[in-house]
Amino acid sequence: MVRFIHTADWQLGMTRHFLQGEAQARFTQARIEAIDEIGRLALANGCSFVVVGGDVFESNHVERRVVLRALDAMGSTPDVTYYLLPGNHDPLDASSVFTSSAFLSHRPDNVIVLDSTEPVEVAPGVELVGAPWPNKRPGCDLVSAAIRSADTGCGETGSGETGSGFPASSDTVSGVESSGNPPHGGAATLRIVVGHGAIDYLCPEHDAPEVLRLADLEEAVTAGSVHYVALGDRHSVTSVGSTGRIWYSGAPEPTDFDEVEPARALVVELTSDSVDVEAHRIGRWTFARSTIELSAAEDISALGEYLESFPDKQRTILKLALVGQLSLGDNAALEELLALAGERFAAIQLWDLESDLVVVPDEEDFETLGLSGFAEDALNDLRSLGAGEAMRLLYRLNSSSDLETNGVRS
Repeated sequence: MVRFIHTADWQLGMTRHFLQGEAQARFTQARIEAIDEIGRLALANGCSFVVVGGDVFESNHVERRVVLRALDAMGSTPDVTYYLLPGNHDPLDASSVFTSSAFLSHRPDNVIVLDSTEPVEVAPGVELVGAPWPNKRPGCDLVSAAIRSADTGCGETGSGETGSGFPASSDTVSGVESSGNPPHGGAATLRIVVGHGAIDYLCPEHDAPEVLRLADLEEAVTAGSVHYVALGDRHSVTSVGSTGRIWYSGAPEPTDFDEVEPARALVVELTSDSVDVEAHRIGRWTFARSTIELSAAEDISALGEYLESFPDKQRTILKLALVGQLSLGDNAALEELLALAGERFAAIQLWDLESDLVVVPDEEDFETLGLSGFAEDALNDLRSLGAGEAMRLLYRLNSSSDLETNGVRS
């Protein structure tokens, strides 16, 4: 029996266009802190190693401090070994982050890059087979190819025919001795395959050459040549197929609004006859989106209560679709509510494609303005033209003027 952590898609150094300044800095740091949490999870569950199924880094060109802080985080739990698989975001091409001076000169002993398909013994009777991406367009199902390679005992390095161009070593895999096991790893060997990519039955482009073939993976599991397939690329925890031995771990921190059960890592307990997979919460950030119907002041109050319901606003990214019809006065209250909330949340986005909010002035709006003379004539002209945006601006300017006149603003 072996127990280990399955995680993937750390995408360290990821940025989001809707995060500004300190919010982006906190988002970046949270992904580093997720490594610390994964290490604690491993120790608490008696796991001696972690497999990271690709996209460790957002790209091969992340800032050096991201690389160094990630290595420090992994090095802080020396009793846990981290096996990192290059994915489509950080492939083993000529600019690979895994061969950068920052990575190589600071890599702790407990960090191993799976840079070939050569089986790696991680514990007595347990081996890993990696399927690293040599470039962004490998042109084949890398995971099935890695399984075939391991079955025949002919592991391919990053300089193989899909070539990254890096020198190969016959007896090392980025700092650890290869297992030297015979094909199939021996009768008592548990084999864990670590791969990355979309799988055909979940992928709209299921005929693309890089798409993983579920039938091939299930055949290998059923034949007993593979006991667990640890996948990355899909950011939601997903059990694939019917064997219970092929999983996407999801990302340890959420990255988008459509992810199901994000911010998790998997604790896997594996034998040749059984597998137990348990998802554990890792991340602290939240992506949420909602459609809000607005037609009166009461709806704006309800929206305020909804915003207050989020317990960790500074780590929440919210996307709102606003639909309905409001008066000028109610719309001004809405804008003020969202402006204040924007200072408390990591980000609040308006979902333009799904929003349909119409602002229609009512008589109370015009009475509130209390205009006369030239200003009243201008307002009447705007009303006749249906110039809603101009009337909203006039309403805001008049409200601002009233506040300053009454000493509310200095």
